[in-house]
Formats: sequence, C-alpha cells, structure tokens
Amino acid sequence: MEARLNVFASPTARTFLKHIVSAGHALKAAGVPAATQELVNIRASQINGCAGCLDMHTKDAAAAGETAVRINLVATWREATVFTEAERAALELAEQGTRLADGAGVPDEVWANAAKHYDEEQLVALVAQIALINTFNRLNVITRQPAGDYQPGQYADFANERP
Repeated sequence: MEARLNVFASPTARTFLKHIVSAGHALKAAGVPAATQELVNIRASQINGCAGCLDMHTKDAAAAGETAVRINLVATWREATVFTEAERAALELAEQGTRLADGAGVPDEVWANAAKHYDEEQLVALVAQIALINTFNRLNVITRQPAGDYQPGQYADFANERP
C-alpha cells in the first residue's frame, strides 16, 4: 500500500503532529498505567481499522513487556481472563468512546464502571487518550499510512525536534 500523503513532509502537518504528540506526553503523568494506555490505543485502532497505529502500539506494548497473549486478546477482551477489572472498564470506555456513531454516546453505566477504578484525573487522561488515538487513527486511515516498518520508540523525540 502506498500512502496518499506523506504527513511528515508537510510543514503544517508536522507542526500539528508535534502538538498532538506533546498532548500524548502530557497524559502519561496522570496515573493511568502505561499498559492500560496501550490496551486502549490497540482497541480503538482495531475498531477503526488503523494498521499504522496497530503496528506502533502492539510493538510498543511488547517492547514495554506486555505479553503476546494479552496483546492478541485485546479484540476479544470480554471473553478473555487476562485483563483486570480496571483494564476492562478502560477498554469498554474506549470502545464506547470510539463507536459514537453506533449509539447515543457513552452509557452512564460504562462511565460509572470506569469511575469505580479511576479517579477524576485518570478519567480525564483516559478520555483524552481515547480522543487522541481516534485522531491518529483518522489521520492514518484517511491518508492510507502503510504499516509494518515501525520500530518501538521510533517517534519518542518527535515532539521535541526542531524544524
């Protein structure tokens, strides 16, 4: 597959990407476990069919020590026994927040379940993480970004690069 657009070649796109990558860095301090953040990224990317983000987040999760079993079972998390109740709540919130067009938004019971496991600051971070991964998914899917060549940590310093 060939990309429709090289988003890293455009000065406007690079500036925009630096800002949203920086936003992602800001979420790491909120106390949501890194593994949960990656699981959320993987699940939303599966729903959206974003191969580029799946390539990145499955590899980053594995590099951070996540097991192949858990990575492979994210798509079927409801039937899998390898996720904590807090992770399940985050995955459900990610699904409902990603599939907004399928219903009437995030049901109160899904929010209440997430609120049992995460404090307000963590909920803010989870909601922002879901919004952020959906943004990246849409950018990649619309421009047909190819997948398969990502190396873990490849974009770690992207937000700090000078033009």
